[in-house]
Order: sequence, then C-alpha cells, then structure tokens
Amino acid sequence: MDKNSIIGYVLIFVIFAGWLMYSSNKTELEQQAFEKEQLRADSIAKEATIDSLKRAAEVAKNAPQTTTEAVQEAAVATVVDTTPEVVALPETFYGINNAKIDIQFTSKGGSVNKVVLTEYQRADSTPLVLIEPGSNNFSYTIPLKSGVVETKNLDFTVKEKSDNHITLEHKFSTGGSIEQTYTLNEGYLVDYAFRLVDLQENIARKHNSYSLAWDMRLPLQERKLANERRVSTVYYKYKSEDEPDNLSETSDDDDNLQAGIQWLAFKQQFFMSTLIFPEGLEESGTTISVEKPENVEYVGEMVADLSLPYSFNTSDEQNMQWYFGPNHYKTLKKFDMGLEGTIQLGHWTFSWVNKAVVIPVFHWLSKSIKSYGLIILLLTLMIKLVLIFPMYKSYLSTAKMKLLKPELEEIKEKANGDMTKVQQEQMKLYRKVGVSPFGGCLPQLVQLPILIALFRFFPSSIELRQKSFLWAKDLSTYDEWLKLGFEIPLLGDSHISLFTLLMAASSLLYTIYNQQSQAGMNNQMKYIMYLMPVMLFFWFNSYAAGLSYYYFLANMITFGQNFIFSKFIVDEDKLRLQMEANKKKKVTVKQSRFQKKLEEMAKKRGVDPKKLKR
Repeated sequence: MDKNSIIGYVLIFVIFAGWLMYSSNKTELEQQAFEKEQLRADSIAKEATIDSLKRAAEVAKNAPQTTTEAVQEAAVATVVDTTPEVVALPETFYGINNAKIDIQFTSKGGSVNKVVLTEYQRADSTPLVLIEPGSNNFSYTIPLKSGVVETKNLDFTVKEKSDNHITLEHKFSTGGSIEQTYTLNEGYLVDYAFRLVDLQENIARKHNSYSLAWDMRLPLQERKLANERRVSTVYYKYKSEDEPDNLSETSDDDDNLQAGIQWLAFKQQFFMSTLIFPEGLEESGTTISVEKPENVEYVGEMVADLSLPYSFNTSDEQNMQWYFGPNHYKTLKKFDMGLEGTIQLGHWTFSWVNKAVVIPVFHWLSKSIKSYGLIILLLTLMIKLVLIFPMYKSYLSTAKMKLLKPELEEIKEKANGDMTKVQQEQMKLYRKVGVSPFGGCLPQLVQLPILIALFRFFPSSIELRQKSFLWAKDLSTYDEWLKLGFEIPLLGDSHISLFTLLMAASSLLYTIYNQQSQAGMNNQMKYIMYLMPVMLFFWFNSYAAGLSYYYFLANMITFGQNFIFSKFIVDEDKLRLQMEANKKKKVTVKQSRFQKKLEEMAKKRGVDPKKLKR
C-alpha cells in the first residue's frame, strides 16, 4: 500500500470517524442539557405539590368537621373544568380490521385506542401493538357558546358500522352533533372524516377555527430502548415543499411551524403513526414537540397541537387520513407525498446511492431469494464488480509505488532532510515513469458515498428486521454472540458482536498484509493504520449485524480481487520494464491541480519550477 493509498484510507476514516464522533458528542451534550432541565422541572413540580398539600392541610385545620374525603373532593372540584355534558356513559370499544391491521376505537372521544399490525411482532415475539390502550390522546377543542368542549370528554355511539368502516357520533342535548368516520383500505391507510353537524348557531362567531391536540406515548418495539429512542421523533412536511423535516432524533425538541402542513408523523425506527391532510392544512401555527425521558420504558412522548378552520356551514367536514404501518420505502413512495423521507437514508449527497441503486437491487434480489444473508452477499459482489475498475487502478498505482520504493528512499537519503528538495525530486521521478501520486488515493475516495449510504441503509431497512442469518437472529440489530455480563468502556454494551469482530479482524489483517510490503513506513502512520480497525470494532459493536456483515464481505472480496490482480493481471516484471522505458523517453503527463500547487509553492520558496520538468 503506497503512501497515497494510505492517505485515501485515512481521509475516509477521518471523515467517517469525525461524523460519528460529532453525532455522539452532540447527543451527549443535548442529553446533559435535558437532564438539567428535567431536574429543574422536577423541583418546580415538587414545590407545587408541597404547596398544594399545605393548602389542603390548612383547609382541614380550619374546617375540622369536614372529613378527609370531602376535602379531597373539594380539591378536585377546583381543578376540573365543567362542560355542557351531563351523565357519562361506560366506556365501550369498537373495532375494524383487514388482513394487515386491527384498529380499536373508544367511545370516550371516538378516537383510536389501539392499533395492532398483525403481520409483525415485537422483539420479544409478542404482537406488535403500534398504539397501546390509553397511550393515544387525540382530542378536538370546540368553542361552543355554552362553554368549551373537548371531544375526549364526550361519549360517542355507533351510527353505522361494517368490518372496515365505522361512524361514531355524539349528539348534543341542545342540538347538533359531532361525527367521526373511519374507513380502512386494503393496506395500512385509513380514510378519516371529522364533521361538525348543525353547530353553526352554537359556535361563537368570533371563532373561525377549532384546535386539535394529539399526544402519544410510543411503545418499545425493538430490542433495545436506547437504540430505538435514538431514531424516533416527529416528522412533518409543509404542503408547499417536496421534502419533509423533523425534530431532533437525539434529544428533546420542539418547534412552532409557520406554514400549512400536508402530514404529521410520530415515527419510530421501523413503524409510524401519521396524520395526513390530502389537500394540505391551510392554517399555520402548528406546534410540535418530542420528549424522551430516560427513566421510563416507553420510547418517547410526541405532542402536536393544530388549528383547523371552521366555515359555519350546516355540515363542516375535515377530510384526513391515517397511516398506521411500517416504514417501508416502496410502500411509502407509492403515496407520492414524501412519506418515504422519514426513512433515514443519509444526506442527499449520499442518499441517491440508496434510492437509485441499493434499494432497487435489494428488492429485485428479494423477489427470488429468501435468505437475506445471501442477498447481502450478492449485493456486495455487485457493488464490488461496479467498483472493480477504480480498485484495479488503485492496485496498479500501489504496485508502481512499490517498485519505486528503493528510488524514493534513495531520494530521501540524498536530500539530507530537505523536504522541499524531496518533493521536487519525487515529482520529477513520477513524471519520468508516468505515475500519478494520487493514483492510489482517489479510487479509494470513490467508495466513500457507498460506504456512508450503506451505513444508513442497513439499520433503516425493515426488510432485515427479524430476519436471521447464521448466528444472527436479527440482521437489523446487533448479533449478541457473547454476553459479557459487564460493560466495557467505549464499547457501549455488555456484549460482543461476532460479525463486528470479524469485520474488524479482516480490516486489521488487510492492513498488516499491505504494510508487509511497505518498508520504511514511519511508526506513527503504522499505529494509525492498526488503530483504525480497533476503533471500528468499538463503534460498530451495537450497530446492525447486516452492516458489519457487509463490511466483512467487502474486505474479504477485496482480498480476492488483489490476489487475482497480482497473480493473473499485473505482472510486476513487465511493469518495471515499462517504467524503465518511460524514463528513457520524454513523457508528457498532464499536471494535476495538486502538482501545479506544489510548483507554485516551490516558486515562492525561490526554487525554479522548470527544474522539476527536466
């Protein structure tokens, strides 16, 4: 491996490592800020509780004839808002379903109470409950003349129902009603209509809108809470834009949206609950937030407050849709509203690799191959085949630099430590033999977009979820080959992932193999090259097994490519003769920008750059 190839690898490593360290440090700082804020909030809540208890005690002291129960009832009565409603009815549940999903509704508010995705399971093999009973608070606030009404406090009854359709209705004693209609399609999409019927005379004229509050606690679906929490947040898309946006995935966050939205999603690693406005929401002022407390067992709490327009018609209707389903790229892409943007495929500079190449090839292979381990192997072979020409150029450059090694060492000895002279003589030698100093570096950088794209693809691909291969039970998360029973600093968990270990070991062996032919490499550079695989092991130990498996395969295929190049394609004796022949004739090689820059620097130092061309 020549110096320039090493530079290429180091650049890839530095960019990749810097990106990972930046994300990790950012997460840690945001978490520390959150914990401080949480402590402050807990302190305020504690003081408020103490004040409330003191006031209750004072009431009891001044009214000894009042029983404790009466005092408690009086305290509750002071904080509960009154509404025009009368006697509450017992809570009743209703359901609709198809082959993919079961949805349960509650008579209290007429909203979704439970959602089960029947084709999926949680990491613990229990049914995948996307929305758990009591965790989804979805309520409208209607400003009636007789008082403000919240639909979560109203009782709804069935007006009409079938297996995939239900209309829930609440009738006011003063006239008018509220209707909510849900129609389940063949997949995961639910048509949803909210109607205010004959309430135009009961709503205060100064109000031309009403509000909608959606608050949901996301249940744990995957193997590790911290990993799922790290990629769960609120996504949204403005109707005037093509790409969605989102709150922070790594810490608590909130935002006040300044334009109408087309959809709003509470997204987890592989599933999401999404409220869609097909025509777009005209009103602005939507607020959203995400909270991820560390001391609870749910992934996070997502909150959204929206404003919906009211036109004072006899029947005022809002037509919406729900998507309760998987974060499957092709499924979401069919809706043609940017929902696939919730799947983290990387920045646009790298995500195009996933969208244009990796995902289509991956799905094409999955149509005829059931083993996802074999699919990853074939995908790796295809990628390596596409990159074979730049990899050959890299190997050829390495071979040339290897043959030049004695002459380069001789130049260093004659220069007596004068690095400017060393650079001049080296560039002169490169021109004579027809070698580009960056011949081994640039082909390595070509791999960078694919490297980062696949780093995003494997942990986000629901196709790999709960798909086993060899000892890995789930390729979408880490394979727990060895349970340690204790945590190792920087490792991030108390386990060893075998695929990650194999990936790191193959990288280390490749480094050793290449450095055996690099006599004279300084010790500092050697230590950096040896350290890279070790650091990769620590970083990737808790990442998706499919990702480590891919990198391991890529390393092993590179071994095979280099063996074929050395034994059957590149003849070092012929290459040496060609380089010697180049020295004897005047070879014109187009200067690179880097070479021009070196000559400019030499000129500033008082060295005639024309001497470099002799």
